[in-house]
Amino acid sequence: MQHSTAIFWPVIVQVALIYVVYYLLFTRRQVAVKAGRARLSQFRDNVTEPEETRFLKNNLTNQYELPVLFIAGCIANYVTGNAGMVAVLLAWLFVALRVAHAVIHVGENRLRYRVPVFIAGYTVNGLLWLWLAVNLAIN
Repeated sequence: MQHSTAIFWPVIVQVALIYVVYYLLFTRRQVAVKAGRARLSQFRDNVTEPEETRFLKNNLTNQYELPVLFIAGCIANYVTGNAGMVAVLLAWLFVALRVAHAVIHVGENRLRYRVPVFIAGYTVNGLLWLWLAVNLAIN
């Protein structure tokens, strides 16, 4: 069993990505309000989102879906002593795919590119959990 704190560096990068998306959403909303393309009241209930910030809002929501399972998986691998090289590599790969997904999503948002990147991240996250399950089963 390996017990490496290196598993937390990809988690820290994932959290940083969430902060970057929050910042981008906040600043783009400010720009939209100042330019008269949105009203502050639109953001009170989050019922309507201006087109120019909708992708950011959707991406932020997305950061609290699959990445939550990723973070839990990293913690579970660490706590059980399964945070060795394989788990750390899977974690870095997942985060790289999440960064790519976010760039595509808040950029041109082309599904042609976004969907395969999402599926790859989904698969890698599943492999991280499978790694945990297999190691728990054999130990």
